[in-house]
Amino acid sequence: MKIAILIAAAVAAHAQRLDNIRQLTNGGQNAEAYWSPDGKRLVFQSTRSPHECDQIYTMNADGSNQRMVSTGKGRTTCGYFLKDNHHIVYGSTHEGGAACPPSPDRGKGYVWAVYPSYDIFLADDAGAIVEKLTSEPGYDAEATVNFKTGRIVYTSMASGDLDLWSMKPDGSDKKRLTNTEGYDGGAVFSRDGKKLVWRSNHPAAGAPMDRYRALLRDNLTTPMKMEIVVADGNGRNAKQVTSFGCASFAPTFTPDGKRIVFSSNKHECDGRKFEIYSMNVDGSDLQRVTDFGGFTSFPEFSPDGRKLVFASDRNAKARYEFNIFVADWR
Repeated sequence: MKIAILIAAAVAAHAQRLDNIRQLTNGGQNAEAYWSPDGKRLVFQSTRSPHECDQIYTMNADGSNQRMVSTGKGRTTCGYFLKDNHHIVYGSTHEGGAACPPSPDRGKGYVWAVYPSYDIFLADDAGAIVEKLTSEPGYDAEATVNFKTGRIVYTSMASGDLDLWSMKPDGSDKKRLTNTEGYDGGAVFSRDGKKLVWRSNHPAAGAPMDRYRALLRDNLTTPMKMEIVVADGNGRNAKQVTSFGCASFAPTFTPDGKRIVFSSNKHECDGRKFEIYSMNVDGSDLQRVTDFGGFTSFPEFSPDGRKLVFASDRNAKARYEFNIFVADWR
């Protein structure tokens, strides 16, 4: 009984990191909301009528003035503001066709598609495409931006594997940051640009690696065995800081760079229920932030560090409904 009381008290204490939770979207599938440098807006991806797959939208920080800023063609992912506050980058398949690309074959298990038609585009915040930033064969997506240096980090198949790369906002000076076989993605810089954190799946030799390679040949990867990795901003001195054997992803640094906030199903490994956790950059002092009982992910701190935005099926009225929430961080 005493142990149960202590556990309940610990969960309640962690949940108190979030206060004054507000729901910003209602209906559809909304995810990956990221702040503008001035903290007044958010860019996010959403599947909503009349579109059948994700497009990129912006909205004010209070959820008002939601409007689509991608082309409305193909599938998009991972919108992010540039440091100038007036441009965004995002991944899109629209040059590969106006229709949504086909969903992955679930006969191969729960897999993600890494569509080769994905490229990264620079657009103004009204939605006009200014420049195509990648043109190498294969998947290019998952771009995020460091507001101090302006540097973009993203995932690319340019090397023949799913590696992290970085580039300038105009697409020049591309540099490969990882070279261990396996998936590296969802990377985010610390605010000073000196550190990187990302999700990775580096399978063991033998059957796990054979499966990874076979899926990749079909432009697929499996997301259910992901660990969190931290490195210097140039990709050096990489260190895996979780070993849960589950799916941990969507990591981001706290504003002071001392901790990482991320999403994981470690409490129900191989399940579809994800909560937000925090830990020191070396993986110590793991704490659970949310206990909503469903899917909660994609946390990011506001530029002033006072708010956390995230996506969740909390309060969902339909299956597969996900909305954007914001809360005060305590």
